Amino acid sequence: MNEHSDSRHHVRRVVLPSGKTIEVVYFEEHPVIADAQTDPATAPVERVGGDDLHVCGSCNSELVYPLDWDEAGVTHWEVTLRCPNCEWCGTGTFDQSVVEAFDEELDRGTEALVGDLRRLMQANMEQEIDCFVRALDADAVLPEDFGRPASA
Repeated sequence: MNEHSDSRHHVRRVVLPSGKTIEVVYFEEHPVIADAQTDPATAPVERVGGDDLHVCGSCNSELVYPLDWDEAGVTHWEVTLRCPNCEWCGTGTFDQSVVEAFDEELDRGTEALVGDLRRLMQANMEQEIDCFVRALDADAVLPEDFGRPASA
């Protein structure tokens, strides 16, 4: 896992068991909440939601994501998890089938986010086109709006 940082954000690159790499961008530091944030190196993962690793053991949020994972034998993975809702973190060792189900859940979440992004981009583009058409109809667009032509 790589981590880059500057004063405004930092990026963590996470390699999933499927081999896919995702980057998680944090845009601001979160304040430490007493008793809510635990050191992932020492905190065991307590599973309230059973084998659903995307469900937080503290607040039942379904937004838990991996910070890091490494192989822990032939059929197990050691996974460090984080809940963005309550700032809980923990590390545990899980069977390959549980981690594969988690990876599939992450894929479903990624697909949902990409779908939302596409719809948002479409709505923004439609709004920009409507605005441009209104400007054209009002003769508010002049040649000067497009810069100077390149000299011959």
